[in-house]
Amino acid sequence: MARRARIKETADLGDYLKAFACTAVMLQAVLSLTLTTTGGRSIQSGVAWVYLAVKFTAPAFICGILFTTMRVTRPQPAYGTYLKQQWSALVVPTIWWTLAYLVLMPQVQQHHAYTTAVQFGWQFINGNAAPHLWYNTMMLQIILLMPIWWGVRNWLTTRRRLGIVLSATAWLYVGWLVVADRLIYPTARFTQWYLLDRVCWGFFPYAILGIIFWQMWPRLRQLRWPWLPLALLAGISLIWQADTLLRQGRPVSLTQTSYYLPATVFYVLAIIGLIGCLATWQMRRRSRWLPRVHWLATYAYRAYLANVFWLQLVWLAGGRQLTTMVPVVGIVVCYSLTWCLSFASAYGLHMAWQAVKNLKKQRRIADDSHTTS
Repeated sequence: MARRARIKETADLGDYLKAFACTAVMLQAVLSLTLTTTGGRSIQSGVAWVYLAVKFTAPAFICGILFTTMRVTRPQPAYGTYLKQQWSALVVPTIWWTLAYLVLMPQVQQHHAYTTAVQFGWQFINGNAAPHLWYNTMMLQIILLMPIWWGVRNWLTTRRRLGIVLSATAWLYVGWLVVADRLIYPTARFTQWYLLDRVCWGFFPYAILGIIFWQMWPRLRQLRWPWLPLALLAGISLIWQADTLLRQGRPVSLTQTSYYLPATVFYVLAIIGLIGCLATWQMRRRSRWLPRVHWLATYAYRAYLANVFWLQLVWLAGGRQLTTMVPVVGIVVCYSLTWCLSFASAYGLHMAWQAVKNLKKQRRIADDSHTTS
C-alpha cells in the first residue's frame, strides 16, 4: 500500500513528457553527426525520417515542465522563492555546461565562433555555445514568465474561460505559423532569423497546454485517450514533414526543419497525446515503470545539458569510424553510450554536489558547537 501511494505521489504526465523528450533529443544530435560521414550520407533519407520522428522534444519538454510546475506550486510560492529554486536547479547547471562547451569544445559552436570577449558573452547567452543550447535560452524565458502562467492557471476556473484561452491561443498561434511559413521558412531569412527559435513566443501554446492538462488532470487521468486517431495524425503529419524536407533535394539538410511548420505542429500535438495515452494507461495499472520514469525526469534536464559533451567524446573515440563503416550500428552504439553517460554524469554530479553541501553543513555545525562550548 505504501508503495502504491509513493508511486502516485511521484509520477505525473510531466515526468513522461520530460523523460521522452530528453531521450529523443539525444538521438537528434547523433543523427546530425551521422550525416557528416560517407556512411551516413548513404542512408540520408532514412536518417531524415528518424530525425523528424523524434522532432517533438522542445514542445514536449515545455508542456511537461509547465504540467509539473503547476502541480508542485500549490500553494503558489513567492516569485522570489521560486526563482531562487530555479537558479540552483536550472540556471547554475546551464552556466557550468555552457562554459564547458565554450572553453573545452569551442568547435561545437553554432553560426559564428567567438574571437573577442564580447562575442564570447554573446555566444554564452544566445544558445550558440553548442547545437542544443538554443533550447535553454528559450526555456529560461518560460521560467522567468512563471507569474503569467500562474495567472492563467488561477483564471481557468470555468469551462467558458477554458474555451476563451484555447480559442485565443489557437488563433494567435495560427497567425504566427502563417507568418513563419509564408514569410520566413521558404526564404533565405530562415537561416538568418535563427534567433526566432530562442524566443519563447514560438512555444507558448505548449506552456498553455501543460497548464490545461494539469487543470483537467483528474478527469483526463480517468479517460481512455483516443490513441488510434492520434497515431494516425502522427503518421500523416510525419509523412507530410518528410515530403517537405526531402523535396528540397540532396544532400539532406536537417537544419531546414522547423517547429513552426504546420506539419510539425500537428505531429508534436499527436506525440504529446500519445505520451499522455501511455502515461494514463500505466498509471491506471500502477506500472512499475512509474518510479523509473520519474527518476529519468528528475535528471532529464541535466542529462540533456551534458549529452553533446559526451557524444563528442564518443564520436572521437571511434564513433565516427564505426558510423562511417556501418552507419546503423554506429548510430545505435553512439546513441546508447551518449544516453548512458549523460544520465550517469547528471546523477553523479548531483550526488557529488549533495555530498559537498552535507560536508559544509557538518563543518558549520561543528564550528558552531565548538564556539558555543
